[in-house]
Amino acid sequence: MAGPRSGGGKAGEAPVSRDPADPDIDRYLDRVLPQGSGITVAAARGGKLKHCAGRGYADRAAKTPATCDTVYDVMSITKQFTAAAILKLEMSGKLRVSDRIGEHLGAVPEDKRAITLHQLLTHTAGLPESLGDDYDPLSRRQLLTGVLKAPLRSAPGKEFRYSNAGYSLLAAIVEKASGLSYERYLAQSLFRPAGMTRTGYVLPAWKREQVAVEYDRHGRAQGRPMDHPWAPDGPSWNLRGNGGMLSTTRDMFRWHRALTGDSVLSETAKKKLFAPQVRVPQLDGAYGYGWVVVDSDDDRVAWHDGGNDWSLATVAEFRREGIFVFWVSNQAYQKGKWNLEDDQMKLTHGIAERLRRGA
Repeated sequence: MAGPRSGGGKAGEAPVSRDPADPDIDRYLDRVLPQGSGITVAAARGGKLKHCAGRGYADRAAKTPATCDTVYDVMSITKQFTAAAILKLEMSGKLRVSDRIGEHLGAVPEDKRAITLHQLLTHTAGLPESLGDDYDPLSRRQLLTGVLKAPLRSAPGKEFRYSNAGYSLLAAIVEKASGLSYERYLAQSLFRPAGMTRTGYVLPAWKREQVAVEYDRHGRAQGRPMDHPWAPDGPSWNLRGNGGMLSTTRDMFRWHRALTGDSVLSETAKKKLFAPQVRVPQLDGAYGYGWVVVDSDDDRVAWHDGGNDWSLATVAEFRREGIFVFWVSNQAYQKGKWNLEDDQMKLTHGIAERLRRGA
């Protein structure tokens, strides 16, 4: 792998961090990862972090190595935070997933009156995928107006149709039900009890050098997320609630621990989060609330990815085994050479298998 490594490494490479680096996982990554991509990988079993290390650069111009504490955009993995926020509000009696959206958004057009929060969570509301590009400036009011006016792609509850806009509606409902901004509610009700201090849009008050630069398929720098059009409180509402959350692999491990304990969600809420709610035609599995769920004879695997034109992230929970794998790259594609998206699940399962061997 070109560039430095953290959490391990050889003489002449970047200084070795105190973060755990599993030798078997390191050897596996040496063999399967392409040259040039900056990536950080975390893996845990039984609540203990076994591997948390970066490879390559978070910022090539500054020669900043990727580490366990590099801040990345986790993209659509944001959806599981939004889903958990809805379930947290249900726990406190502020809403129910069976509620129709009009109960929280006011008057809605007739064709959308039957849409429920459950349908938004499971991408079965029939709403458009988005109202434009991720970084197009869009206020909450513009989002609500645009989505509610847009023609439905299918009748509510009839088909799985992935909708970023639907999760942005959920973020607006979080604000209405909680009386707080979307990010502040997540920070107070999810991230703080989970011990997550490095997850959010703007509340962690990032220093630029903490955040990874993203690179396109030609290796050209595309800047950091906040270098694109952002509102003072984070990305616009084309991303709010469905993507754009910044985090670290260490904080994602803390999120895993929260989802295996009771510091954030009750057992009833977690069952809803990870239940296979709706079959996904294109995938071997079903959609839960912000998670894809695949059941086999010996395990239930919940996973989700996030991607844009430059970066890619994947998180997986092997629920019965207590295994967690998360990895994120700031250059997922190299034209004519490699595409991490093609083998993302093979990579994820390969890391999990090395954890099993170590046990």
